Amino acid sequence: MEDRKIVILLPAFNEEASLPALLPKIGSVMEQEGVEYKIIVCDDGSKDNTAMALLEYQKKLPLEVITHKINRGLGETSRDLFERAAEICNPQDILIRLDCDDTHEPEFIPRMIAKIEEGFDVVIASRFLPGGGQIGVTSYRAFISRCANLFMKAFFPIEGLREYSCGFRAYKASIIIDSIQRFGNNFIQLKGLGFTCTLEKLVKLKLMGAKFGEVPFVLRYDQKQSDSKMINSLTTLGYIVMTVMYHWPWGGWRRLCSSAKSK
Repeated sequence: MEDRKIVILLPAFNEEASLPALLPKIGSVMEQEGVEYKIIVCDDGSKDNTAMALLEYQKKLPLEVITHKINRGLGETSRDLFERAAEICNPQDILIRLDCDDTHEPEFIPRMIAKIEEGFDVVIASRFLPGGGQIGVTSYRAFISRCANLFMKAFFPIEGLREYSCGFRAYKASIIIDSIQRFGNNFIQLKGLGFTCTLEKLVKLKLMGAKFGEVPFVLRYDQKQSDSKMINSLTTLGYIVMTVMYHWPWGGWRRLCSSAKSK
């Protein structure tokens, strides 16, 4: 891990109740790992005391805050986080993106880092591997999640992947830097379509030739203290739009990426 830093990306919207639980756990895990690290939080127009909580934790942790004055949604928040990370990272660094609502336990981060060091470009925390699972998820939500993963696997098959919708992931900084250079502002193109950006990143990275891996993890939805931000109808529309954009034979993402590679 010499000369390598870990950059942790957190999208936040109205997370004043979750931050005091999550941020100290991140700090503790990183200190135990003995690595240089930085946390970047994008406060996406929060209306509660998220900004004040982040200000307090800037005194205790290596924490940078990006602020949206109005709520712009997960797509634009993710874009700003990844673009900022690409600006400050060296190719050998590792990015960890997790949710800010304390449903993604930082204790899994070391396993994800170890998997990246095995040679993978993207490592996803998976509920669907042996040893993985979820706590506190309703039967309806679990059913919707399963259906979404089956849809994604059918239309965007990626070798070695069972978990498509979880945003808890580790990335080699090099693959993110290269992807942003290739796609520019369209690395996350479907910014206004709910949680679609979570899948869009996978699709774009697949087009870049990324090698994917997974580690088992347990989603702790029972620890969630903030309201859910997902709008199922909007995200479903986003998946449909992305399927068309990926498979469209005249100028679709696959064709555009193939053209760029041949130049």
